[in-house]
Formats: sequence, C-alpha cells, structure tokens
Amino acid sequence: MAVLSMAVSLYAIALLLRPVLRPAFLQTSPVPLMVFVHLAGGGLALGLGPFQFLASQRARRPTLHRWLGRVYVAAILAGGVAGLVLACFSQGGMVAHTGFGLLALAWLYTTASAFLSIRRGAVTAHRLWMMRSFALTLAAVTLRIYLPVSLIAGMSFDSAYPVIAWACWVPNLLVAEWAISRRARLRPVVVA
Repeated sequence: MAVLSMAVSLYAIALLLRPVLRPAFLQTSPVPLMVFVHLAGGGLALGLGPFQFLASQRARRPTLHRWLGRVYVAAILAGGVAGLVLACFSQGGMVAHTGFGLLALAWLYTTASAFLSIRRGAVTAHRLWMMRSFALTLAAVTLRIYLPVSLIAGMSFDSAYPVIAWACWVPNLLVAEWAISRRARLRPVVVA
C-alpha cells in the first residue's frame, strides 16, 4: 500500500502543478480553491502516511515523527474540510454526495482523535486511531483502483461512481477495524 500511496500522492502533485491534467469535472468545479486544497492536503497526507508507521523511524527519530505527524494532521484538516465542501458538488448524485461527505467527516474525526490521544499521552489509542485515519486516507488509492476495474467490468461511470463513493473507504475502515481487533486478541491493549 505504501507504493500505491506514494503513486497517488505524486498524481495529486501532478494535478496541482498541471491543472490541464485534471479530469473535466475538476477543471470546471464551482469551487476551484477547494479542489486545490483537497489535492494538496490529500496528496501530502498520502505521501507522509506510510513513513509514520515505520517503528524504526519512530524509535530513532521521535522528533521527526512528531513533526511529520503534525504536518499530516494539518494536511488532513485542509484536505478533509475541502473534501467535505467538494462532496456537495461530486458527480453521482445524493448517494455519492453522502458517501464522500461521510468519508470527509470520518477522516477528520479519526485524525482529530489520533491527535487528541497523543496529546493526552495515550500512545496505544493514538496508534489505533492513526490506523483508522490512514485507512481513510487510502480511499484515494482504492477509488483509483475501483474506477478502472468497474469500467473494465462493463459498468458505466454513472452507475459505478455512486457505489465507489462508498466502496473506496468503507472496506478500508473495516479492514482497519479487523486489524485492530486481531491485534487486541493477540495482545490485549488498554485504549484511553
């Protein structure tokens, strides 16, 4: 997932630097500033996220981990708020608006919970919330997997996109919850 995360991060940067590469619906967005902020925040979060899970880096360079974490939180704050605004203008009607809107809210909530947990010194809770947060960050990756797969499967964009608005993040979050519960069964933890 780290490689795919970095690839989509670079794609977001390319879209930022070369607006002509943006899909038509992004080029004609009624809120172009929000497109820019969402691409910047989401791309940065995708680029930083994998490095935050490296235990060796956290142990050797805790200050770097803290600063990258702060940038990750700021990136999600920007990208999530912009995503919430963009959800109102997404293609796919109310089903897609709701799916993307709830993704933005869950992204902001899990990241804020991770941040507040570490501020309280609850390291284990912080790690669990970060797993959820990054699972939601990876919605950008799964969306870009599901879109071409749905088209190859013969689905029209108009019928696939509302489903993908949910499928790009709900399974990711379920996998994170499964990993958290599995981890708890293997090694009981106290969550603050």
